[in-house]
Amino acid sequence: MGEDKPHKKFAAVQDVFLNAVRREKVPLTMFLVNGIKLQGTVTWFDNFCVLLKRDAQVQLVYKHAISTILPQQPIRMQGSEEEE
Repeated sequence: MGEDKPHKKFAAVQDVFLNAVRREKVPLTMFLVNGIKLQGTVTWFDNFCVLLKRDAQVQLVYKHAISTILPQQPIRMQGSEEEE
């Protein structure tokens, strides 16, 4: 049961990416697995959902429904290989 391995905390790439687009308020296009295209900015996210805002509308999108996220500008992600 309990292995005595040191626990390293690694940020999941999805968390780093979503936090970068949220922090910078980058407009993006989100494609769902059923082909629907959503556009807006990420205002919040957790392990299961993303809040996407466009104008006065906010949509709660489940991560398992997302196929692709396409930001409208380059994203600088903290912890990327370019910074190392």
